[in-house]
Amino acid sequence: MLQPIVTMPLYRFLLLLLLPALLVACGGGDDGDDAPPTPATYEHFWVGNPDAKAQTAQPLEPSTMIMGGGPADVDSAFQWMIARSGVRPGTGGRLVVLRAVRNFNDDYNPYVFYSDVGEATSGSARPGWVGGAAMGLTSVETLIVPDRDAANDPHVNEVLRSAQVVFIAGGDQANYIRYWKNTALHSSLNALMTRNVPIGGTSAGLAVLGQFDFSALNDSVSSAEALADPFNHFMTLDPDPLSLSGGFLVPGSLKNTILDSHFDGRNRMGRLMTFVSRLVAPIGTSGCAGGILAAGTSPQNGARAIGVSEDTALLIEGDGLRTPYTGRRATNPGLSTEGAIYFVRPLQAPTVCARGTPLSAPAMAINKLTDDTVFNLSDWSGLPTYLVDVVNGVLSRDPY
Repeated sequence: MLQPIVTMPLYRFLLLLLLPALLVACGGGDDGDDAPPTPATYEHFWVGNPDAKAQTAQPLEPSTMIMGGGPADVDSAFQWMIARSGVRPGTGGRLVVLRAVRNFNDDYNPYVFYSDVGEATSGSARPGWVGGAAMGLTSVETLIVPDRDAANDPHVNEVLRSAQVVFIAGGDQANYIRYWKNTALHSSLNALMTRNVPIGGTSAGLAVLGQFDFSALNDSVSSAEALADPFNHFMTLDPDPLSLSGGFLVPGSLKNTILDSHFDGRNRMGRLMTFVSRLVAPIGTSGCAGGILAAGTSPQNGARAIGVSEDTALLIEGDGLRTPYTGRRATNPGLSTEGAIYFVRPLQAPTVCARGTPLSAPAMAINKLTDDTVFNLSDWSGLPTYLVDVVNGVLSRDPY
């Protein structure tokens, strides 16, 4: 007798191969169009109790903290934001840290929440600790938001909108622009700023807190590269094209302003001067193509820039109406560097600002803050001014 050509093992193989098509044809399964849920890409870490309800009053005016990057964070800058938020012992409150890359961890959580290495939640904070729990926080939380789906996730935005303080960590500001801008997270941050919730950032987190940002979409840029060609491949600004609207985050105190960090340690004065020059609108044969601001006008309306050195923070308060915007410097005790903050604005439009050509920009006015002096950001006053020219991509004197 002839044997069947299809053996039992092969039959089972063909059945398994055809089974999905048979199920679809016969209406097998549930509705036939259900797909497995997309796994969440965000991560959420915390210390304390994130479910505790805060009972704080809305702050009367905004507070913005810009920090120049590490190696160390400034303990008193976090303490200032917590105090400005209205958090007090017994009120509860959440401080939320935002990051964009998974290989960073939740190291801010214990640093901000506890008062010492023994995880104390009461008493004065030891150096290197913030002591947020002793000040009244019930949780410190880190959200890692690595893509636009995560930035639009309801849980991410529910956590963020419940924050009494927000801090944007360092990393790469290009990720913040790519992943967060024009998302629900962006709307949540704007809503928090409208409620005067204190917001701060360090390094890349600082970079996105001016009205105009160095977006670093094509990587970083050195002072030498920027001065040699203000429109080189690495000189990416946001919004692009430059506009008075359409930026990412715009605290009122930093209107018309572009920011830079790691200032002294990485010799960034040249590139900051180039950034602020790019903001200046063409007028006759002067100015920069695409620029939209004036030079040499009142500080409220002209192009401005601020550079913050490592281990240093600028604490900005006021509402610009009832009280002027003012900034004071904060550092950790025993700082081994100068920890300077520089306020820069062009008094004249650049005379040469073109692609492939070194920058020439006369009369860059600089104010340098190295002590407890309070600087008025509303009228750009409170410190001595010195001038530096840029001639064919070279600074006329030591700008520091």
